Amino acid sequence: MSQKVLLNATEVNIILHRLACQLIEKHNDFSNTVLVGLQPRGTFLAKRLAKILKEEYKIKDLKLGLLDITFYRDDFRRSDKPLEANTTDISFVVENKNVVFIDDVLYTGRSIRAALTAIQSFGRPEEIELLTLIDRRFSRHLPIQPNYRGRQVDAINKEKVIVQWQEQSEEDAVYLINN
Repeated sequence: MSQKVLLNATEVNIILHRLACQLIEKHNDFSNTVLVGLQPRGTFLAKRLAKILKEEYKIKDLKLGLLDITFYRDDFRRSDKPLEANTTDISFVVENKNVVFIDDVLYTGRSIRAALTAIQSFGRPEEIELLTLIDRRFSRHLPIQPNYRGRQVDAINKEKVIVQWQEQSEEDAVYLINN
């Protein structure tokens, strides 16, 4: 098994600030925009972006929710092991709001398809956008593309992209692993 560093902590930090600036350019004061991190891995990115937007760019009243898509996935009954659901924490209505889905890696697009179905339980958004740290562009099964991407990675199917966050593994880094 070989491992290659795609992004180190400094590069991750630069990308997070660039993504925050892109969100500000599009959504200004976020008065009609909500951020929704997809459980489990997108929550680290969503919380980090929300912190940057609030603390460094002084965005007031930023709404951040966490969405569990476990039972909305089209493959949730295909595994022999029991699935562990995560917590959905959306304490606001998304009706007529701009929703920005946030996930760490865009791979096949199936997680985003599940999120599109799951968010309907909270209202009908005006618009839905996608922000992802890593876009594996040649692996898509569905016609889904990010509006905001940190980095585009060309990885063949046997390679895995692993995102590590300081909150869970002592460092911010992105690795390409070849099995």
